[in-house]
Amino acid sequence: MILFVCIPFFTAAAALLGCSAVFSGCYTLKQGTALLGYLGKAVPVESLLGDASPSDADAEFARRVADIRQFALEELGLRKTTNYTKYFDIDRDYLAAVVSASADDSFTRYEWWFPIIGSVPYKGFFNPEEARKERRKLEKKNLDVWIRGVDAFSTLGWFSDPLYSYMKNYPVHRLADLIIHESLHATVYLKNHAQFNEELAEFVGSEGARLYIEKTFGDDSDEYRAIIGADGDSATFLGVIRNLIAELEILYNSDIPREEKLQQKAEIIRSAKTRFTETYDILFQNDNYRSFSDFPINNAYLELYRLYYEEDHYFQDLYIRSGQNLSRFITAIKTLKSVKAKDDPKAQLEKALSL
Repeated sequence: MILFVCIPFFTAAAALLGCSAVFSGCYTLKQGTALLGYLGKAVPVESLLGDASPSDADAEFARRVADIRQFALEELGLRKTTNYTKYFDIDRDYLAAVVSASADDSFTRYEWWFPIIGSVPYKGFFNPEEARKERRKLEKKNLDVWIRGVDAFSTLGWFSDPLYSYMKNYPVHRLADLIIHESLHATVYLKNHAQFNEELAEFVGSEGARLYIEKTFGDDSDEYRAIIGADGDSATFLGVIRNLIAELEILYNSDIPREEKLQQKAEIIRSAKTRFTETYDILFQNDNYRSFSDFPINNAYLELYRLYYEEDHYFQDLYIRSGQNLSRFITAIKTLKSVKAKDDPKAQLEKALSL
């Protein structure tokens, strides 16, 4: 399971300008310093082709990224930036550790507030120990907490977001999804509308990647079958998650005492994991989700799926109703930059599409 996340590190620029050295404990200063360290060591992606005889994998990766960027910019109409024109060789297989939290007896999302972007339901750290420290602090407030490693985030054009060495091993559809997803964030990001931003980027990244694979390899290719198979397993897994969420919501909305709710919650999750293990080989085509049964599932984990994956298929339905033209869809999205916190961005998007 991969979640492509936009982490609020782009406040780092303002923080670095506004915080003096005495404020070394400042969150944005710490994360901004780490981020700028990575960016300062990043090299042009073309350097992967600089050797007299570059490896086939490096050469293919550099060419593929350039091709995906060209597709995203020229055919989809996403904002032109210098993102993914640089490369950094990192010594781990993820970029940052991100903390999310929720009430332990309801799906009440915990949020952090940052300048410029407003309230967001996640907080990222380049140092995993700092993420674990944040988790311990939140758990004292009777919150369920989840830490996950993420492989990308968008700085919304404040910096030139680089590629990282672990991305060289990604299948082409995953690489395309990542670049298009994060490029959508760099094109439009609505302050105080985190769920809208993430659901929209998830949809555009997925559909954009499918269109790229279809255009580049054809719909009878192994690459196209791979993305369709991955999408099918993803939809199946989302169904499992949504069934579990629905079962827990009934419990949380009941009038039974809190301690009894927590006991029943644990039993419901245990039963769901057992059913998942017993039916896995029937439901799924690959092993990508098999480890779910080993996870310490809690509300914070489940709440992530409520954040990133629309339950009502709103964007998919809107896309179909508007003619299934992703470039036109993105053009309409670009008109939403002035949406206020109290406004409904979905209604404004429908208006921009003349629906």
